[in-house]
Amino acid sequence: MSDTQPAKSYYERHIFFCLNQRSNGENCCADHNAQAGFDRCKARVKELGLAGPGKVRVNKAGCLDRCAAGPVAVVYPEAVWYTYVDPQDIDEIVESHLKDGKVVERLLTPPHLGR
Repeated sequence: MSDTQPAKSYYERHIFFCLNQRSNGENCCADHNAQAGFDRCKARVKELGLAGPGKVRVNKAGCLDRCAAGPVAVVYPEAVWYTYVDPQDIDEIVESHLKDGKVVERLLTPPHLGR
């Protein structure tokens, strides 16, 4: 067994927003204003000086297979899934979880909701 410490993650937290668009009429995050949530999060993280190595990264993602709960975002390394409705929800995720490390319980995606 090695005595070395595990490598520190490049980012402290990484949030992925599903921006998937389906053309077959099935439910998808893009139909629930996911792009606006992503844009808001990216802007707020930058405004608060949280962006960059050792801090927070905001990324677009394809289908995360939680369509029934859409729109969704997931924060790693904690693997916390969020469902959001408006810019205030995004602001709360940024301020509470991405900045302070406190999960926003009221926005958690119900565990049973998948595709």
